[in-house]
Amino acid sequence: MPSKLGKIIEMIPRSDNGIKDSVATVEPRSSDQDERLSSLLEEHESTWNCPDDPEDPYNWSPMRKMSISVIISFGQLVTLMSTSMMAAALGKIGHDLGIDESTTQITFSIFVLGLAFAPFPIASFSEMYGRKPVWLFCNGFYVLWNALCPVGSLPALMVVGRFLAGSGASLTGPIMADMYRKEDRGKSLAIATFVPYLGPALGPIVGGAITQKLGWPWLFWMLSIFNAFIWAIGLVFVRESYAPVLLVRKHNAAVSLSRTPLREQKPLRLRSSRIATNLCRPLGLLWHRPIIQIIALVMALNFGIYCLLLSTFATLWITRYGQSEFSSTLHYIAISVGTTIATQVGGRFMDWVFAKQKSRSRNGITTPEFRLPCSVPGIILIPVGLFWYGWAAETAMHWAMIDVGVAIFVCGSFLLAQAMLAYLLDEFTHAASANAASRMLSNILGFVFPIFAPQMFGRLGYGWGNSLLAFLFVGFGCPVLLLLWVWGAKLRALGRK
Repeated sequence: MPSKLGKIIEMIPRSDNGIKDSVATVEPRSSDQDERLSSLLEEHESTWNCPDDPEDPYNWSPMRKMSISVIISFGQLVTLMSTSMMAAALGKIGHDLGIDESTTQITFSIFVLGLAFAPFPIASFSEMYGRKPVWLFCNGFYVLWNALCPVGSLPALMVVGRFLAGSGASLTGPIMADMYRKEDRGKSLAIATFVPYLGPALGPIVGGAITQKLGWPWLFWMLSIFNAFIWAIGLVFVRESYAPVLLVRKHNAAVSLSRTPLREQKPLRLRSSRIATNLCRPLGLLWHRPIIQIIALVMALNFGIYCLLLSTFATLWITRYGQSEFSSTLHYIAISVGTTIATQVGGRFMDWVFAKQKSRSRNGITTPEFRLPCSVPGIILIPVGLFWYGWAAETAMHWAMIDVGVAIFVCGSFLLAQAMLAYLLDEFTHAASANAASRMLSNILGFVFPIFAPQMFGRLGYGWGNSLLAFLFVGFGCPVLLLLWVWGAKLRALGRK
């Protein structure tokens, strides 16, 4: 049975002078869109009216997409600032709470442990009830527990509050995948990650200033106030973007307006089996799909090293260079430089590489492996930056040399993370579940690495300590990239139903 799109194309008049039909120039893309509509109909019993249906998030106006992207990006900026805002104030916080250095590091890094496990139910519920209600709930949850962290200067409340506040992570990545096609994925990731990825760099700077002027409890209260403001804006302006949820609403609205007798109407509902499937999907993907396991290991090592650097960077300037708490945080600008270059240049580079790869493929067929060339600069820059930063710090070189090394490492780290995330979004229909499955190990290592950082640098120094991390990454990251490039298609097929 010919598709609706095929009938529409047949109705378009051909040129009389024999010039090549313009429809042929867009046929591959139309075929992809028609296949997507058929897939939605098969899986969700409803689909869009046509590829250009204005209700489809893919076809929303650039202004609407941009406004939603900016709002959710600022929401995640706040949560990511929380990962590092305590860096310069760890000494004062540990003193006021009466805890030792290792326990203080736990209060710092346990935030990312909340990010490790909470995304599993969060992703599942977002795929059942939509992105917007889950986004609003998670941000409200963060506001509450983050504000409670410093109350009473209780160590137990600080640890529990940090963990639960970290559980309120935003759904930026999947929302971007809802609104942008594969061809624009690099641009969408550049938009989605530019503001949030500044968070870990801005956190210590803002935290140092607030600690110096108002005291460390206001670190938490200021971020909660700002995120509450973002929550209120999102309540009004953020729209639901998850296509299956929108299609269910569309179908049920059509049923309610139809003249069909009530006993014959069949509104779509979530079955209990579907709810259970959604809740178990992230764990199922992680358990059954080797491709996620491999990518999760690379992303985990990358993120663990990054969190280790965040937790010790301010300490380097305070102990070795004798700088004040606020002055030490200004060096985090180097991290923001690295993230800005990676997100903006890297996103556009990703779209350019994807277009080139697609033009060379047969029939315009695309694969997730088209994203892998974009990870090569990251694989190179990460060890280069670690060696540079480590030995510049070990020999107490000029501060600019250390900052350059850190910027190189961070740029490579985020280039690699972008490429791996795009790879996953291209492969998996349930983007939120795939993203949650791949990031669980990342956040676990993000919690563990900062805890042993003081002991490692105390014994090996910054030079050999960072060299050890660089050798570890080279020995693991490079073979994995080669493995994905050569056997990526076979690995993706394993465990696929």
